[in-house]
Amino acid sequence: MKVLFISSGNSGNIGTVVKNQGESLRNAGLDLDYFLIKGNGFWGYISNIQKIRKAYLTGNYNIVHAHYSLSAFTASFAGSFPLIVSLMGSDAYLCWFWRVVARLFYMLRWNITIVKTQQMKSVLGMKKAQIIPNGVDLKRFKPISKSMARKHIDYSNKNKLVLFIANPMRYEKNYSLAIEAVKALNDDNVELWPVFNKSNSLINYYINAADVLLLTSKWEGSVNIIKEGMACNCPIVATDVGDIKWVIGDTDGCYISSFNPLDVANKVKNALEFSRKTEGRKRILELGLDSESIAEKIISIYKYTFNQSSMEQSHKTTY
Repeated sequence: MKVLFISSGNSGNIGTVVKNQGESLRNAGLDLDYFLIKGNGFWGYISNIQKIRKAYLTGNYNIVHAHYSLSAFTASFAGSFPLIVSLMGSDAYLCWFWRVVARLFYMLRWNITIVKTQQMKSVLGMKKAQIIPNGVDLKRFKPISKSMARKHIDYSNKNKLVLFIANPMRYEKNYSLAIEAVKALNDDNVELWPVFNKSNSLINYYINAADVLLLTSKWEGSVNIIKEGMACNCPIVATDVGDIKWVIGDTDGCYISSFNPLDVANKVKNALEFSRKTEGRKRILELGLDSESIAEKIISIYKYTFNQSSMEQSHKTTY
């Protein structure tokens, strides 16, 4: 089976989440190519319609899989079918107009729509959407010693390290809450360290170097960094957004907080006092959130969609 992945490429690279999923499918034996849409705003996407159509026709693909709503709209206009669409966390928080447009395409044009959480499914009003969270690569994200990890990222301080892995400038990441919470601890031996614009190959080391992984987002979909932290058995404190509560479950050393700085600070204090590895990796395996298991689910959807499309084409040819 030959698959074309379509996603934004304005950064010049494939997005980490999209690439991780694509590579897991390649590892499972799929023949998969990437098409990166380059262009700003709605009209920038529209300018890629003919390019996608050409790639689709010359590549002889069995399935097209678009990631994010704007990429999916563009692939639809390009006539790329059968079309699987993955909507990400940000798609659930578009303005009302684009949510309405997404629902119309979901009902009329997209063969299968994948969302990351039940919350997304409800917010978007897509009752038949498939819920498939992003998987985590357990071969890359795994526990290693804190000393080895800190040496690898050249962190020589002996402070307790609270890690914030996101761009602090992004509003929804709510970095100001993280600052307030750590400040409320009133402990000079605790350091809050924001990490962003780092190679994904280094993130495993950053997580293992930390004493606590902190997430204070206002909203999320299926939060990859939390699953990666769980895979590394790192203590976690996170606000109750996306599917975090479900992913964490009752894992000791992992805590859900409110948006109150004092509550976040108290949960961070508990996580620091936990002072050992969690069993988060075991939880990831129990939930089937490893990349191999997720790849199997997606391939099943591809096969079903391809077979349905082939039957429809056969029916049209017959009659």
